[in-house]
This record gives sequence, structure tokens and C-alpha cells, in this order.
Amino acid sequence: MFKKILIANRGEIALRVIRTCREIGIKTVAVYSTADAESLHVRFADEAVCIGPPASSESYLKMSAILAAAEITNADAIHPGYGFLSENAKFSKLCEEHNIKFIGASSEMISRMGDKASARATMKEAGVPTIPGSEGLLETVEDAEKLAKEMGYPVMLKATAGGGGKGMRAVWKQENLKNAWDSARQEAFACFGNDGMYMEKLIEEPRHIEIQIIGDSYGKACHLSERDCSIQRRHQKLTEEAPSPFMTTQLRKKMGDAAVKAAEFISYEGAGTIEFLVDKHRNFYFMEMNTRIQVEHPITEQVIDYDLIYEQIKVAAGVPISGKNYTPKLHSIECRINAEDPYKDFRPSPGKITTLHIPGGHGIRVDTHVYAGYTIPSNYDSMIAKLITTAQTREEAINKMRRALDEFVIEGVKTTIPFHRQLMDHPDYIAGNYTTKFMEDFVLLPEVQ
Repeated sequence: MFKKILIANRGEIALRVIRTCREIGIKTVAVYSTADAESLHVRFADEAVCIGPPASSESYLKMSAILAAAEITNADAIHPGYGFLSENAKFSKLCEEHNIKFIGASSEMISRMGDKASARATMKEAGVPTIPGSEGLLETVEDAEKLAKEMGYPVMLKATAGGGGKGMRAVWKQENLKNAWDSARQEAFACFGNDGMYMEKLIEEPRHIEIQIIGDSYGKACHLSERDCSIQRRHQKLTEEAPSPFMTTQLRKKMGDAAVKAAEFISYEGAGTIEFLVDKHRNFYFMEMNTRIQVEHPITEQVIDYDLIYEQIKVAAGVPISGKNYTPKLHSIECRINAEDPYKDFRPSPGKITTLHIPGGHGIRVDTHVYAGYTIPSNYDSMIAKLITTAQTREEAINKMRRALDEFVIEGVKTTIPFHRQLMDHPDYIAGNYTTKFMEDFVLLPEVQ
């Protein structure tokens, strides 16, 4: 087992990793930018090293600074959390070359599954259902037009190096394809330095349901059931729940078996997520694989009583998994609390938190790195907390979430709490009747003064 782990991240996920490490007796090293000097992950780690100025490119994305911090503190492993360098093949390879264990996927695995066209081809080879679409990348807009005509509209153009909805365009008619092709390529190149495009059939009324998997270094994998992440805005998840209200026992077995087959086909090591689109007829299609821990991992932990961070660490240390697949016994919902103003198109709202009251009680979990007096920097993602409620039934979990949101007080900055509170009262959400298009019709009611 490792003696000391450096956490190459910030905020709530860095604090989350530190907590598990302390419980199992592993020393921790926090890294931080000058903007994060007062963050709680710096305070609670055993050691902390400043790695640069506020800009991510000069701190949390600067591989040389992070590796130097690991070497001077004698860390024998690095946990990347999510985002930043967690799915960077070059960083995984550098860790290997410096004899530091990267607690995540190998560089080969990240490269193989990080490129979406390559991942799709791999999953097709593994026998996992994939969305009908192009075989590899499209060379020209004429190729795109020909394929779209063969498959039939609507279609979805996707950047092979994409993420977060960047470089994606839905096209409903042939006359709109050329403009969509040009704008998607330009956006993809600006965001990822790669304008490679592929095309898929657009799945109408889709749900975004993902399967959490764990694979060990001996070729064995298991699944930890599903999460429904369909409530999204601009392809960014807002709230998640486990299990999915759309799931059936038969569908869970089919999707779980497909996810395990996918993981074992590529000999995947570590925690990962196989993401699927599920249509209204409960046909499911591989969408992408995330080779890291997910933001929404706590709801899986809650419904099966399982520490995913501990499992990541054990697998990285060479401990075999049990191989058992899990079925959720409880229901858990996560609301992402962002420092954003939902009444102004979710505009970021950095600044100083003047008052903070965190809800408590049975079945309430809050993962956060903020406190009263903490200043939210403008340099990073706006998520400041994850509010998780867990109960015997979905109805009870929603009731608990309403109560917890009412108790959650954050003053000094705007947050998404009012949005989540209204979501918990929406009849379609209560009925479990929602798709990834839900937010297109959602109307936020005026704030009660």
C-alpha cells in the first residue's frame, strides 16, 4: 500500500481524497495555486506545496510543477481527481516514467478511450451497442452529407476530442449541415486543438444513464449499478440520481453486463464510467467512457455503501476486486451547488461567502471545500458543493432534498439553490419523466423575496 499520495487537484474532490487517505492511514500532499491558499484541502492535508499562480495552465495543469512537488515530498502515488490532468495520457505516462503510481487509467487506456471515434470503434469491436454513425472520422463536409442522407435526419456532429458539449451540433435538415459542420470544427479546434469530426444518428428523447465500473490489474471488472444524469444544461450535468427512475431489472442487467464486457475487453484498471444514451424504447447505446472518478460518484457510494476512492487506491496498489456486481438498495439524489445566478442565465458568481449554514440530519451528505469567509476565485469551475440525500425510496429522497435545500444558506454570492428547490417541485421531475431535453422547457419562477 502507498505511504504518501499527492492529490493533483483542488476544492471538494481534493478534500474528498484526503478524507479517505486519513481514514486508512496514508499521508497526503496538497498542491495549490496562490488563489487557493486558503482552501480547506490545503489546511487538512499533511503537507502542502504551492505550484503556481491562479491560472490553471500555470498551476493545476502544469505537469512539471506537480511532478516536482511529488518528488520533493517523496509521494509514491498521485491521485488526479476529476478534470485537470485526470484524463491526460501524457501526465499518466510521465508519472510512470518517474516511478510514481498514477491512480487512474494508463496512458494507453486514456488515449484509446479519450478519443471518441477510437472509443466507439473499440466498443463496437467488443460487442457493446453503439449509435449508428460514421466509421472513423469524416474527411469532408461532402462525406458528412452523404452519410447523413444514408442514415436519415436528424444527425449529430461530434468532435472526436470533444467534451462538455463543445464541438457538438444537432442537424435536423440537409440545408443546415454545412453551417453546423463549419461551426463545430471551428469550436473543436479552438477548444481542443483538434477539429476531427464524426457523425452519429441523433437519438430522440434520450436519457443519459451511466454505469460505474471498477477494473483491477488482473483483467477482472465489475459494475456498481447506474446513475441517471439526464438533467443537464448545455451538456453540463445539474443533478443526478441513483438508481434511475427509468430503469428496469432487465435493462440494468443488460447495461451492466455490457459495461463489464467493455471494461474487460480493454483490460481496464481503476474506476471508470461507461456512459450510454437510452431511447424512449429502452434501447441503449454507448456514448463515451470516462477514465476517472466522476463528480457524481457519491450517489453510487450512498446506495451501495461503498468508498469508491478507497477502491481506486486499492486497485492502484494491486489489490484484486471482489468481482461482485451491485444492485442499489436505497435511493440517492445529488444537486450540484454552483456559484452561479440561475436568474441571469447561470452567470458565474465568484466572491466572498459571508454566511454559510450547511444542512444536516439523517441521510444528508454535503461534499464541499467552502466555509464562511471563504472567497470563491473566478479562475476555476463554479461548483462549490454537492448536496446528496439518501433514503429508502425516491419519494423520500426528494422530500429530504427539499428540506435540505431549504436549510442550505449561502450568502454573499448567488447560487443554484433556488433552481434545485424548484426542480424538486416540478411534476415531471417528481414523476421521473425527464430526458436530456428537460431544461429546454424549464421555466424558473420569480424568486420569493
